[in-house]
Parts: sequence; structure tokens; C-alpha cells
Amino acid sequence: MPKRYPKDQRDRAVRMVLDRLDEYPSLYAACESIAPKLGVGSESLRRWTLQAQIDSGQRSGATSDEMVEIKALKNKVRDLEEANEILRQASIFFARELDPRHR
Repeated sequence: MPKRYPKDQRDRAVRMVLDRLDEYPSLYAACESIAPKLGVGSESLRRWTLQAQIDSGQRSGATSDEMVEIKALKNKVRDLEEANEILRQASIFFARELDPRHR
């Protein structure tokens, strides 16, 4: 199970990477160098930084708010599909029960 880091720790780590980004050839290199000093995974730090850049408009992609909305909509679709399947099965069952040839 992945570790959960407090939001303020993530925000400080992202600020540190963004402040020192010009000292490194790439975002990956910056995260590889800074992450062990902060006690976080380099890939986690890279993903946090990418998401912060997306949220601030520096990169294209789905913002954090949009990701929350997408997740909620996917859950709603899954629930509706389950309800539709239940209703479909019920209609099949009752159609068979009411069929005079079936008795």
C-alpha cells in the first residue's frame, strides 16, 4: 500500500523542486536528486511536480479538480450500469413468469 504524505510536506517538496529546476537538465534529474534528501520516492515527487505544473497552467492536462470530477463521474456511471443490469435481469425474469407458454 502506498505511503500517504501530508499535503504540506508534498507542497514544500514541489516548491523545492520548482525552485531548483533550472539547476538540473530535466525534471526527472531534479526529482532523482532532491527526493532522497526529503525522504520521499523520486517518482512520487516527479508526479506531484507534474500535477502542480498542470494545475498552475504550465503544462497541459487534467487539473486536480477535473480529476476529482472525472473519478466521481466514473463511479456514477458504474453505479448506473449496475442498476441497468439489475433492471434488465428483472425484466427478463418477469417476462418469463408472465409468459403463458411457460406454464
